[in-house]
Amino acid sequence: MKIPITLQIALLAVGMTGFYTLVGQAVPQKEVHPPEVIEVAANVTTAELVEIGRTVFEGKGICQTCHTIGKSGALRFPDLQGIAERAARQRPGYTQLDYLAESLYEPDAFIVPGFVAGMQPANRPPIGLSDVEILAVIAYLQTLGGAATVTVDTKFVYTGGAREQDAAEAATEAVADAAGSEDEEPSDLASGEAAEAEAAGDRAGGDDG
Repeated sequence: MKIPITLQIALLAVGMTGFYTLVGQAVPQKEVHPPEVIEVAANVTTAELVEIGRTVFEGKGICQTCHTIGKSGALRFPDLQGIAERAARQRPGYTQLDYLAESLYEPDAFIVPGFVAGMQPANRPPIGLSDVEILAVIAYLQTLGGAATVTVDTKFVYTGGAREQDAAEAATEAVADAAGSEDEEPSDLASGEAAEAEAAGDRAGGDDG
């Protein structure tokens, strides 16, 4: 008895479906959860912040997927050894902290010559770090060729603060304005004294007349 071709195809499809179902059930299933947010105490020290940053860098931040530390040659993204020193001069008008913060929040804003864009913002999926986790990563990066200076209270333009360079320029302008105001005050006083002296002279002249 010859089995119709359509029936053969149907039986084959059922058989294949059953086979892959069995294989799928035999493979251990892994339940995927959103990355856990790392809690950082309000009184954490800079040294502790550095260690938290190292943990995030090596784990949740998946930074080592693309970045290396202490390697050379053909690299996908810049090696981070000595980044603390390079960050201070990498981009004109930016301090070290300004540059590091921008590199994590807006990685495509500046691309290191010789490399191409491709890094995702650290505060968005699939990385999805919190602001304090990014702050901790910056603290850790500061130790790669330098010393950590940030604290848990440090603010960047992305977290309600301002760029350090802008803040420094504003402070300089404020000092200059204050100095200018102080210079003007003696002139006003001198003008007042001169006016009083002139008035007194006029009165004396009137008395003599």
